[in-house]
This record gives sequence, C-alpha cells and structure tokens, in this order.
Amino acid sequence: MATEITYRDRAILRAVAAGRCAISKGSLVVDGVGCCDQFVGRRLAAAGLIAATPGPAALTDTGRALLEAA
Repeated sequence: MATEITYRDRAILRAVAAGRCAISKGSLVVDGVGCCDQFVGRRLAAAGLIAATPGPAALTDTGRALLEAA
C-alpha cells in the first residue's frame, strides 16, 4: 500500500529529519511552537512515518525512505 503525502507532510518530515520537531502532550511541536496543522503529527505517526513517543520526533525507516524518494 502506497502512502500519499502532501507538500506540507514532506515539509514536516524534513523538519523532523533536521531535528526541529518534538512530540509534546500528543501534539507535534516545530521549532518550539505548536504545528498549525493539529492533525499532521498523528496522521504521520499513524502512517508509520514518524515515531509517536514523547520527546524529540524521529523519522521511522519508512518515513526516511519516503522522504528520500520524494
């Protein structure tokens, strides 16, 4: 099954890869500010592209591969 991602999703994945994101209280925080798309963190975690554990956000192997292919 292919995962379709939007331009915004790719931008978030790039920010996660750059170490600029964290998971705080179940929400994605970018550069210390809550992400304007309140569902993107949960959506990317549900798709298996980022790890959904509290603390610094991290790409999964699938997320890394998808970002490299985009």
